[in-house]
Amino acid sequence: MSVVSALLRVRAATRRRTAVGIALVATPLAIGLATLAGRMAGGPAAGVAALLVVVLAAILITRRIGRTDLRWLLRRLDADRRDMEDSAALLFAEPAAILPLAQLQRARLEARLTARPWTPVPEPWPWRALLLAWSAGALLTVAALAWPTTAPSGAIDRVPTWGGAPGAPVLRAQTLRIESPAYTGLTPRTQAELDAQATMGATLRWTLRFAPQPQHVALQLHDGRAIAFVRQGEDWTATLRLDQSWLYRIAVDGDTDRVIARAQPWRLEALPDRPPEVRVRAPEATLSTYTRGQRAWALAFEATDDFGVAADARLRITVTRGSGEAVTFEDHTRTLRGTGDARARRFAATLDPIALGLEEGGDLVAQLEVRDNRVPAPQQARSASLILRWPPPTPPDADGLEGLARDVLPAYFRSQRQIILDAEALIAEQPRLTRETFETRSDTLGVDQRLLRLRYGQFLGEESEGHARPPPTADADDTPPTPPRKPLPIDDFGQDDPATHDAPAQTHDDHDHDHDHTPAEVTTFGRADDVLATFGHTHDLPEAATLLDPKTRELLRSALREMWQSELHLRQAAPREALAPANRALVLIKEVQQADRIYLARVGTALPPVDFARRLGGDRDGIAPRAVPGPAAVELDAPMVAWQALAWDETFDPAALVAWAQTQPRALDDPLALLAAIDALQRDPACTACRQALRAQLWYVLRRPLPTPLRRAAIDAMGARYLDALQEGAR
Repeated sequence: MSVVSALLRVRAATRRRTAVGIALVATPLAIGLATLAGRMAGGPAAGVAALLVVVLAAILITRRIGRTDLRWLLRRLDADRRDMEDSAALLFAEPAAILPLAQLQRARLEARLTARPWTPVPEPWPWRALLLAWSAGALLTVAALAWPTTAPSGAIDRVPTWGGAPGAPVLRAQTLRIESPAYTGLTPRTQAELDAQATMGATLRWTLRFAPQPQHVALQLHDGRAIAFVRQGEDWTATLRLDQSWLYRIAVDGDTDRVIARAQPWRLEALPDRPPEVRVRAPEATLSTYTRGQRAWALAFEATDDFGVAADARLRITVTRGSGEAVTFEDHTRTLRGTGDARARRFAATLDPIALGLEEGGDLVAQLEVRDNRVPAPQQARSASLILRWPPPTPPDADGLEGLARDVLPAYFRSQRQIILDAEALIAEQPRLTRETFETRSDTLGVDQRLLRLRYGQFLGEESEGHARPPPTADADDTPPTPPRKPLPIDDFGQDDPATHDAPAQTHDDHDHDHDHTPAEVTTFGRADDVLATFGHTHDLPEAATLLDPKTRELLRSALREMWQSELHLRQAAPREALAPANRALVLIKEVQQADRIYLARVGTALPPVDFARRLGGDRDGIAPRAVPGPAAVELDAPMVAWQALAWDETFDPAALVAWAQTQPRALDDPLALLAAIDALQRDPACTACRQALRAQLWYVLRRPLPTPLRRAAIDAMGARYLDALQEGAR
């Protein structure tokens, strides 16, 4: 066993020598790369670079050591010692597993190794790799030391440290205690940093200690207000309720630079309390269909909030009766008790549709309203509207055609108000829907808007846009019914795309109203009436629709334009943009319904006679040229005024910009950064970097100018000859 142990010690020494060699190669590289990375990007980058080199060296050491296994040791021993007679493997074999002759040979080998121990020649050091590694490490270190340390663009110069006269007050210790509102459930915390983030409504308490003691200490906010510190023994304390975000400095004896030299003021960020969120857990779809005899409709909601949801919630129930625009509503309210953790409560209810008054053609709409625990004004949130709809009646004359008839909603079922409600529900569910499902549902709403637009368009004499009707046949009773065609694609203007029609369908007119067309084989060739009856049909002009008075007809035409805009956005999967025109269309429809009278014009209205003596006379007396209105004056807001002043190195009043930043906190991602840039420029008006930093902050809030119309191209030679020819012809 002693011979085997000696051989294993030789292998271990070889492995150590290999690891040391690789480590000597990796060490200068790690030092050089870490120094360069730290100089360029800071301490974290230096640590990452050094760790990367160490990991690579460890991987290389593991692979090289793995090669020096037992088989490598036996091959090396047989190659160095001829007296082993290529039998070194017998030294590591089990005595019981070899034959007596092999045991005799093993004893002879052990005796030879005992008499003359094996001392292999060590592998040479990788001098070339060591020289290259140390040279590269030295070059990287020199490059890192020579790397310029320039401040990043937009950085603000630091205020030089104030040395102070002998005996001036010096800040020795500071603490900031943050007590969040009680409803948040957060425990108070104390920190040494003077920058802080806290929930809106938290109470902040500063405790400062100076040596020697000053006469006055104040907390100066960015809007010019000052909060005086109160001395309590050796400490100075001040308290502030955090109702908004602030920038502040500490002034000692009226000077903000007497304690800590700092270019940027300290930040107090007020974190708003987010409103609660309500998700629908059951049913899975917002629109459910009532089944005959159903007496229970199960609803389940989950409400979450960062600081807890109130234990009770209100379930608003609305029962609709009627269809179209003649819909009546009946509201009910129930109080539900939540279960589970305060930050994620579950609310459940089971409604009886029949007991609530749901009847044929009506809807049962449920919506949950929850509150959070914010004091004194709780925030509210509502869930998506869940609708239980009475199914439409079975289409008439469907007996025996179950395989062909389809149950669909009637074209007049949806009203403009229902389209708005469905669009709002779709917007609320968008985060939980896939892109394909969201686009499909939005396109379905667009189709419903199109049908409603066509319905109202009939009162203005507009054509409908349905599919073609098949021509009548003599054996209609014996011919099997034609299967329904697939819906044709709709183009951007709401019309059927003729390029996608089947060939037979292209020969028919694409309208869904009846016309007495004469078959082509019985018409007379050359007659204008027969040609029109064969290849087309006539319609009344929109101006000939005399059912409504002109004012009401104009209101209805405006409503149709808004419906068209709503349909356009819905078909493009943009329901949020469709809400505004849809709501305007609803208001206009209500005005049309409230029209005080219907005007029926006579047939054959007598128009005033035309004076042909005045037509085409070219008399322009009394016609004065109309002045073209100039561009409206654009009122520049505070960011634009400040931007222009900074661009031309002019002075400007920062008070207006500060007031704008305080009244428009959502216009910027970080309003405090803008206020800090304004503060730095006020403290040092000659600071170029401060002006650049303020311009960088203002860039994101500037109003982009409207695109101007392009100038008309200059008249070329051909155009000039054409205009000259026109003038000569006029003479």
